[in-house]
Amino acid sequence: MEKENIAVGLDIGTTKIVAMIGKKNEYGKLEILGVGKSKSLGVARGVVNNITQTIQSIQQAILEAENNSGYKIKDVVVGIAGQHIRSIQHSDYISRSNPEEVIGDCDIDMLINQVHKLAMLPGEEIIHVLPQEFKIDGQSDIKEPVGMYGGRLESSFHIVVGQASSIRNVGRCIQSSGIELSGLTLEPLASSDAVLSQEEKEAGVALIDIGGGTTDLAIFKDGIIRHTAVIPFGGNVITEDIKEGCSIVEKQAELLKVKFGSAWPGENKDNEIVSIPGIRGREPKEISLKNLSKIIHARVVEIIEQVFAEIKVYGHEDPRKKLIAGIVLTGGGAQLKHIKQLVEYITGIDTRIGYPNEHLAGNSDEEISSPLYATAVGLVMNSIEKKTQSAVKMQVNVIPERVVYQRERYVEPTPEVQEPVHIATKVVANKPTGAESTETKIRRSFLDKYVDKIKDFLDNAE
Repeated sequence: MEKENIAVGLDIGTTKIVAMIGKKNEYGKLEILGVGKSKSLGVARGVVNNITQTIQSIQQAILEAENNSGYKIKDVVVGIAGQHIRSIQHSDYISRSNPEEVIGDCDIDMLINQVHKLAMLPGEEIIHVLPQEFKIDGQSDIKEPVGMYGGRLESSFHIVVGQASSIRNVGRCIQSSGIELSGLTLEPLASSDAVLSQEEKEAGVALIDIGGGTTDLAIFKDGIIRHTAVIPFGGNVITEDIKEGCSIVEKQAELLKVKFGSAWPGENKDNEIVSIPGIRGREPKEISLKNLSKIIHARVVEIIEQVFAEIKVYGHEDPRKKLIAGIVLTGGGAQLKHIKQLVEYITGIDTRIGYPNEHLAGNSDEEISSPLYATAVGLVMNSIEKKTQSAVKMQVNVIPERVVYQRERYVEPTPEVQEPVHIATKVVANKPTGAESTETKIRRSFLDKYVDKIKDFLDNAE
């Protein structure tokens, strides 16, 4: 029997860290087995700025995903974002020693490896080398050169570059959390895999992923990635503005934004007011929803204009580069009321909200198909492509609570499974209170040792 290809994606965001375990079902759709989510501490604008806190947040998300799914995570594909990301266009070629032989994958690999050796600015590292059109002996616009004849193989490339230290910090957080790093993917690329269809990528589309700390952009045309950019503003700056403008605490500002916020101030009447409880017995504050929308509107306009400037850099006004499928908004910021209309108003381009349900199995949880999880779903898809066995099924007796999980699954037991369920119930019922199984003790002592190891590792690093 073939081993299940269980894939794991880890989205290290500025506001949240999501660990997602999934596999492909028999229809080729993505089935999510478990999700773990934790508040992201130690990440600012997509970049790790506190290793210890990030490790704790990663471990929390991973433990929750393992408990939800019943799988033990071994390795993950991680998303990379942050204001240090930039992209460049580059052309390169190789001369083949035998033009009479057909071009194979090894030739394309040789060309890509050659591009990887490009000299970058000090402290920078190449994350992705993405081939665009190929040229063979001067014949241009070739999308798939494998199987063709030719002596000179040439291609234009879209190269994504990032800061080496930021990438290494992410790697260190992963390994210190007790798992391996199986791959790095640029977050806008992961999001685009989750929310865009192949037709949209062919027609020309700009994906805008509005996260907590950054807004990511990926532009596709003719099925090929043409432009990527990371803008260092996101939902958190909007919350910060509300906090300052209304003189309230951050938690209240976030709640106001989510519940009553709108990117279009015209729709709120002057007499619509929200009362915010005062801190420690102080008088409650009354905030006009019209003023709230004005604060949000001003910042969202700034973010969208910066993204639009990047779309202009790509050259969307050129008839050959036209974005026929328009703009797709995703990420947590896409849930802001009337943001779609505002984007259409500023850019003049058709816009829709992107949900990652394009590739998800029909029985998926409604929460997972929210724009919030677009990057995590894309990272799981990326991990599936790598065909890594990223997680293994846990044995029932490794974690005693798993028995309860088994019991809950069979709400209406059929005659065949009734007997095992009865035994499982007995095991739990007969267990003396306060007693600890040997497995739990072993697990505890292992975890204690592991935590000590991390401490030593971090102490020595200093």
